[in-house]
Amino acid sequence: MTCSRLGAVGLLAIAVGFGPGAPRPTHAQAAAGPFFDEAIAPGENFDKAEFRMWTPPAIPSVDAVLVLVPGSNGDGRSMAEDKFWQDFAAAHKLAIVACRLTDKPHDQSFLEYYVNVAQGSGQALLDVLGAFARRSNHPELSTAPLLLWGMSAGGEFDYEFAAWKPERVIAFVVNKGGIYYTALASRAARSVPAMLFTGEKDLETRIATITGLFAVNRRAGALWALAQEPGAAHVVGRSRDMGAMFFEDVLPLRLGGPGGTLRPIAEKDGFVGDLKSLSFQPAATASPNNVLTVWLPTERVAHGWQAVVTGKPF
Repeated sequence: MTCSRLGAVGLLAIAVGFGPGAPRPTHAQAAAGPFFDEAIAPGENFDKAEFRMWTPPAIPSVDAVLVLVPGSNGDGRSMAEDKFWQDFAAAHKLAIVACRLTDKPHDQSFLEYYVNVAQGSGQALLDVLGAFARRSNHPELSTAPLLLWGMSAGGEFDYEFAAWKPERVIAFVVNKGGIYYTALASRAARSVPAMLFTGEKDLETRIATITGLFAVNRRAGALWALAQEPGAAHVVGRSRDMGAMFFEDVLPLRLGGPGGTLRPIAEKDGFVGDLKSLSFQPAATASPNNVLTVWLPTERVAHGWQAVVTGKPF
C-alpha cells in the first residue's frame, strides 16, 4: 500500500469507531518506512498525546506492544527509532509505540496530571492503538498486551496504567519517578510482574515514594522487585538493559493464555531477593518471615538484579 493510501485509510479510521465523548485521534502523516504517527485531541487530564509506532519489517503479526514513555512532559517519539529497542522488538515480534504526553498548563510543574491514566490519558493510548491497528494492517494491535517501560514520569504512567488495566499489561517498569495516584494496587495489578528502579543519589522524596509503593504492595504479594542503582541520580542508568532482560524472560511466561489472555505466574515459581544481603534464592524454598523481599521471575533476572544493586557487570 502506498503512503498516500495509508493516509486515506488513516483518515477514515479516525472518523469512525469512537463513541460519543471518547478522545478522538487526529491524523498525522506517516513517516517513510515502517513508522506511523498519530495524535489524540486534548483530554480531561492531558494536553498533548502524540505517538509514533514502528513494527519490524516482514513480521505478519505482532505478539505484543512495547510502550516507551519519556520523563515529565517530554517528547519520547524518537525512542521508536532507537536501534536497541528495535532489535529487541524484532527478536520478540513486538510493535513499538513511543509517546509524547504533556499536561495542560498549571502552577505545580513537578506534578504530572497526565500520569493519572484513569482520567483520560490511558484511554488515549488504547484509542491510538486502535488507530494504528487500522492504518498498519496489524489488527491485532487493538487488543495486544503491553510491555511498559518509562523513565521518571514515564514510569509513573506505567504504574498507573497497570493499576488501571492490569489485564492488558504483561509487565512494567517504574523508574525513579516521584508522583503516583494509586497506593495499594488491586490484586490483579499486584499479579503483573514489575521492576521498580531508584537511584541512590536521586531526590530522597523519589526514593522514599517508590520504596513505599513497593513495600505496601509487596507485603500484599505483589510480583515486584525493587532495584536501587548505586551512585545513580535521576538518570536512565541500567534500567534500560535490566528492563529488557526482565521483559525478555517474562514474555514467554505470560503469553499464550486461554483465548489470548495473559497467563498468571505463581509466586513460588520465581525467586526472592533479600534487600539487606542482596542475595537470592528460589521462592519455593524460602522460609516464611517478616523480612521484605523482592520477587524475580527467573534465575537470570535474579542474577541481573543482583548485579544492578551491587554495581557489578551483568
